[in-house]
Order: sequence, then C-alpha cells, then structure tokens
Amino acid sequence: MAKKKPASKSTPKKQPKPQPKAKVKAKAKPVAKPKAVPKPAAKKVAAKPAAKVANKKATAPVAKPIAGKPKKPIKHIAIAGNIGAGKTTLTKILSKHFGWIPHFEDVENNPYLNDFYEDMPRWSFNLQVYFLNSRFKQIVEIKQGTEVVIQDRTIHEDAMIFAPNLHGMGLMSTRDFENYTKLYETISALITPPDLLIYLKASVPTLVNQIQKRGREYEDNLRLDYIRRLNEYYEKWISTYKEGRLLVIDVDAINFAEDEEAQGEVINKVRAELFGLF
Repeated sequence: MAKKKPASKSTPKKQPKPQPKAKVKAKAKPVAKPKAVPKPAAKKVAAKPAAKVANKKATAPVAKPIAGKPKKPIKHIAIAGNIGAGKTTLTKILSKHFGWIPHFEDVENNPYLNDFYEDMPRWSFNLQVYFLNSRFKQIVEIKQGTEVVIQDRTIHEDAMIFAPNLHGMGLMSTRDFENYTKLYETISALITPPDLLIYLKASVPTLVNQIQKRGREYEDNLRLDYIRRLNEYYEKWISTYKEGRLLVIDVDAINFAEDEEAQGEVINKVRAELFGLF
C-alpha cells in the first residue's frame, strides 16, 4: 500500500506539460486581431452596393405599372386635316363617346373669314393672326383646366400649312409672312404639343365632295388648286411630325361621317392608341 502512494503523486507532476500549449494559445490571441481589421472595411464595401441594390429593387415595382401608359394625364386631343376632311364631325363623335370637352374652330364668329374668301391677298394676314390668337387662347384654357379637351384643328396647321401656302401662292406678302412666322415662333415656345394628334388623310376628290355636301356659302369660291396645294403641305408636315403621338385615319377608306361601323372602327383606333389594347 505504501508503494502505491508515490505512483499517485507522480501523475500530477506530469500534468503541467500541456500548460505551455495553453500559453501558446494565449500568444495566438493577437493573431486573431488582424482578422478584425478587414471586418469594418468589409462592412463598408458591402453596405454601399447593398444600398444601391435595395434602391433598384424599390424603384422597379413602381415602374412596372407605368410601362405602356402615358407619363402624364391625358388632357389634350387634337384633330388635324384639310378643309372638308371631317374634323368637326369626328370631334363631335369622339367628344360624345369619351366624354371629352370639344373646342371647335370659330367659324361663325370669325370677322375675317367671308372677306378672306372674297379677297385673299387683302385679308390673309388678318385671318391667320385671328386664328393664331384664337387657338393659342384655347391651348391656355386646356392647360389651366382639369377636363380632357378635344380640339378641332391645331395652332400648328396655321403656321406650317395655311400661312406658307398663302405666301407660296402670292396671297400673302413676304413682309406679312415673316411677321406672322416670328409671332408663331414666340407663341410656340410657350406651348406643348397635344397628347395625341389625329390626322385625317383625304384625297382631293373626297375633300371637294364633302365641301360641296356641307354647302357653306363662303367656301363656294375655293379654288381647286388651293385645296390641292394644302394637301401637299399637310402630307409634308405629317411625314416629319415627331412632337408626340400620331394617329392617321384614311378618310377615303373609313367613311365615319356616314357609316356607324366606321365610327366604331375609329373609336377603337383612338382607344388603342391612348390606352392600349384590352
């Protein structure tokens, strides 16, 4: 029994051997410090792209519902076309169907129209200035209002078609034409194009036929070459129109003035252009 006791004492003497290992581990603690150094940098670098990605993800769902729709509310629809193309008729049809407010060309109260058709060189400048002022006033009212308005003829047709045609035919002097053009340029800088421009394309025979049907007395003196030249100016203008949405209606093929089925076709074309297909 006495001999076994020394054996038990020897075992604790051997135990201190692993202690240096513990000391090594303690010395190794400073090695872990460099690992902490990149951590702040890693967080900063990761935080920047993470914020950018979060922003992109946040904006993406907002953009999806807007895709394919107008960027701003629709307020201004305009119908363009030569004399007798059916602008007033289509304005009434679309106004009634969509509930839009119609703005018609001031024909009955125009103080220059009858005089113009009797003596074009004398009254051409006066007539064009009257139309320019009248349509500019309409545009201001459209922008200030809250309703959707459909306009019978645009302010741009006067400047791009009628005035140049009058000048080209020698029915407006160069002095008056240049004065009118400068006035238009001043005004056009203050306005925006319509949300949708509907152009009524028609051949000269169709135009003459519809002019004769409506029987306006002051249009009896219209010369055929005057109508033909206007058509040429219209085609040139429309072929280069890039200011906004454009819908061309072929009046020769779609007689909406007399055919209800054709009216429905035009309405569907306008709806698809503005709101997309359902």
